Amino acid sequence: MRQITPEVVPPARRGHEQAVLGLLRAYGPLNRGELSRRCGLSRTTLHDTLSGLLAAGAVVTATPDEAPRGRGRPAERLALNPAAGQALGIDFSRRAVHVAAVGVTYEIVGTAGEAHAPGLPWPDRVALAERLVRGLLGGGLWRMALKGVGVGVVGPLAGDGARDGALSGVAALLGERFGGPVLLDNNTRLAALAESTWGAAAGDQDALYLRLSYGVGGGVVAGGVLHRGADGVSGEIGHVPVDPAGRPCECGGTGCLETVASIRAVLDAYRARGGRGDDLPALRTAVEARDPIALGLLSEVGGQIGRVLATLSNAIGPRVIVIGGELAELGAPLLEPVRKALDAGAVPISRHRLTLRRAALGDVAGALGGVALALGESPLLSRYPTAEPEPRPAATPASGPADSLAGGSADSRAGGLVESPADRRGGHSSRTTGGRGTAQARPRLPLTPLPTLPTLPTLPVSRGRRAAS
Repeated sequence: MRQITPEVVPPARRGHEQAVLGLLRAYGPLNRGELSRRCGLSRTTLHDTLSGLLAAGAVVTATPDEAPRGRGRPAERLALNPAAGQALGIDFSRRAVHVAAVGVTYEIVGTAGEAHAPGLPWPDRVALAERLVRGLLGGGLWRMALKGVGVGVVGPLAGDGARDGALSGVAALLGERFGGPVLLDNNTRLAALAESTWGAAAGDQDALYLRLSYGVGGGVVAGGVLHRGADGVSGEIGHVPVDPAGRPCECGGTGCLETVASIRAVLDAYRARGGRGDDLPALRTAVEARDPIALGLLSEVGGQIGRVLATLSNAIGPRVIVIGGELAELGAPLLEPVRKALDAGAVPISRHRLTLRRAALGDVAGALGGVALALGESPLLSRYPTAEPEPRPAATPASGPADSLAGGSADSRAGGLVESPADRRGGHSSRTTGGRGTAQARPRLPLTPLPTLPTLPTLPVSRGRRAAS
């Protein structure tokens, strides 16, 4: 497997390149004069910065500016190089494989996913990932432009190498199948990276992500960077204790959040209280029918989740909290109690500024996070995080702390959320294409913020753990 030796870039130069690349990504081709006015760099500094980016192939000359300039030749326009390559993201969740392909100009080439039975052997899961990628990109020519593969797996990647050793065979399989540099990280943490880059928390430097699924996990983005922790356990929100007298957890603890807020735990509790339902669709039907047992249970579970989030919020200080996963799709009966408990537990200084949002990227979030990880590690693309966003004006409470936490819109307050993903993203959703057994290419969609967003998004770059060769 090829090894990556990134160029060491001085911080000042990196900042200049970030500013230029962020402007080209947000506004498309610009001439040097436009770049100078927007980024504020001196003529000499901008010239040196562009020379380095042009030499590296990250920036290319676009069509000349056709605007009238009087005498002389038309101004040369510069743009991101769409031929510089692409990155793949693969999410190996417990019951499905999702893949995403994104070009260096941050346009989605395609996404796809397919469910499988729990416990599917790793060789079969890797083969499934390759089949999905081939369905998106066709043939084998995509290998020539591949700059990296970011892979999400379930569970922490321990700093002592124990987890890496268990996955060394998987890394070898991925290297044989895809041929590019392979990076591994926790898949839920990668989903946090994706939501902070392109999803519900895009443009925010500090975000906390929680996923409520068959397991409970999350991720922390601090100062625009995905935090991994000393032993790769950052984001293990599911193992925060909530009930000292509760059920044993698979982590060895007792009464962890995962023992009360995972899909299996919620279904077990529902049946124990006399409810009838063996799966999530049955519980959803009960919620829609206003079953008092289901509603009462979700109110309790939501309160426990909200108290954990309030504690973490007071310790970490995020501006945005994003909740995703299948349980979050139950909507207000679960999320409104989360909001109330979060509002009650958050410290007053941040209560009216803290925003609770529903995840925007769906099942493909982990795979898109893998793309962001791979793009951040590529020697050509390691200098591709976008420009720092301008300071966002502080939110003004409309009718008290609870309403400001809920966001201000009537629909949001009723549902316990600040904004729906469709509202925030202008109706755009990066859902997977293709279902069970299908992988269809999507139109190339720009992964840049819509004009309604007040800031440019920031690409939080995590130095993921490199797979063993």
